[in-house]
Amino acid sequence: MIIYSAEGLTARSQARDLLALAVKECWGLSPLPEIARRKGGKPYFPGHEDFHFNLSHSGNLALCALDGAPVGADIQTVKEWRPGLPERVCSQPELSWLEGQSDLWPAFTLLWALKEARAKESGLGLTTSIREIRVPPPETDPVLFDGLWFRSWSGPGWAAAVCGHSEPPENFFKKVLDIPTV
Repeated sequence: MIIYSAEGLTARSQARDLLALAVKECWGLSPLPEIARRKGGKPYFPGHEDFHFNLSHSGNLALCALDGAPVGADIQTVKEWRPGLPERVCSQPELSWLEGQSDLWPAFTLLWALKEARAKESGLGLTTSIREIRVPPPETDPVLFDGLWFRSWSGPGWAAAVCGHSEPPENFFKKVLDIPTV
């Protein structure tokens, strides 16, 4: 599994620029192949079914993961979510973990990113109850859980996670995209 990130995005389309850069560097595919969507909405490259990827963006941030097996990636800017949301979308063990955290919203955002990454890996998206999407408590090391690998990261104002069949790396490639100034 290889992870790429970028910050400073000014348009949603720049997340696709990050994917194009990652695909070119890792797999030598240039230009970016056509992207199609499977029944559940998971993107793929027709004609390149052995190349799995997932892309996420939030605010001015983007994250993409590449692998030889299904993979999910999610990045979120930390915000104050709706009151009561954790109780509606978290399992009891997740709520217990949240209660032990010093700052609710960054911790909740990290859990949310893990849940999104797992939903995206499966290709089903958020079609089931979010509470039912099982994820391990966030850790700094990779975690094997339910036969899948998870890893999460966080920094000031953001949280990110990946889920897949390969052990995620400790670090990801931080890229600077050519962002035109207007």
